[in-house]
Amino acid sequence: MDAAAQDPTAKARELQSQWYGEPLGTLFRRLIDDLGLNQARLATVLGLSAPMLSQLMSGQRAKIGNPAVVQRVQALQELAAEVARGDVSAADATNRMDEIRRTAGGSVLNTTQTASSGASQTPVKRVVREIQALLRSVSDAAEIIDASNALASSHPELAEFLRVYGAGRTSDAVKHYEAHQS
Repeated sequence: MDAAAQDPTAKARELQSQWYGEPLGTLFRRLIDDLGLNQARLATVLGLSAPMLSQLMSGQRAKIGNPAVVQRVQALQELAAEVARGDVSAADATNRMDEIRRTAGGSVLNTTQTASSGASQTPVKRVVREIQALLRSVSDAAEIIDASNALASSHPELAEFLRVYGAGRTSDAVKHYEAHQS
C-alpha cells in the first residue's frame, strides 16, 4: 500500500491536485501572497468559514462542495494574474475582491455587467465559468478526462468539450467558446 493510500491528508492533497491542478493549500497561500490577504479575508471573499478554509488548506477536506466557491477561486486566480501583470492596481483589486465576494454563481444574465461599468469578467467568461463550475461540481478532472477519452473516437466534438471545459484552463475554454459562436 502506498503512502497516499495510508495517509488521508496525502490522499486529499492528491485528489485536490487532480481536481484543482494543485493542492488547495498551495493555491490558497499563493492567492494570499499575490493579493495581500490573510486567511480570514480569503475565507470571507470565497464565502467559506475560516475553519473550512483551514481544513481545505491542510488537506483534512479534499473537495470544495459549493460550485460558487470554486467559481470565486477561479476569479481570484485571474485577478491575481492581472495584478502580477500590472493590469490592476491594489485599490482596484480590493474593489474586485468585494465584487467577487458578492457573486454567488447566480444567473449569468443577472450578474453580467458591461466593460464600461467596471466588470471583472466579460459575458463570455462568465458563461464559460458557469459551464466549468457545473461540470466540476459533478465530477473531478480525472473522471472528466476519462469520459473525454472514452468518447474521443465516436464523438470527438463532445470529447473536446468535456476536456476543455471540465479539465482545462478558463482561457482555453473562452477561446473554444468564441470559436464555436461563429
